[in-house]
Amino acid sequence: MSWGNKLIIVFVVFAALMATLVYKATQTKFELVSKDYYQDELRYQDKIDGAANAALEAPTSIEVKDGLILLRFPDVHKNANITGEAWFYCSVDATKDKHIALNVDSNGIQIIERKRLQKGDYQIKISYEINQKKYYVAHQLQLQ
Repeated sequence: MSWGNKLIIVFVVFAALMATLVYKATQTKFELVSKDYYQDELRYQDKIDGAANAALEAPTSIEVKDGLILLRFPDVHKNANITGEAWFYCSVDATKDKHIALNVDSNGIQIIERKRLQKGDYQIKISYEINQKKYYVAHQLQLQ
């Protein structure tokens, strides 16, 4: 085989590899954290203030037990009217994200059925309000 044929084969293989890379690149999904990114940035100060308020209290905890996910709020908030939401954010797949409205019992516990969520790694972002005071906490959770 002459050097001219070898050169043509190299160019054809290179072109095929480039075409494959372009195809793969166009098929990759890039999901944003939020569709309303700009509006979320404007409200970011609320999260900073909420995190500062939550840091002054006892920490919230998360426990997975018997097919349930238990969000435990600090004891000082027992019998308080807690409103807000828990956002189960999955960074690799936006279809797994869940927004769950808080319905905390008198013991300061929110019960969520495990089957509402798919397997994966989640960041739980809890934004809540008690007596017009805002709180924000975030926890990592891995569901098997």
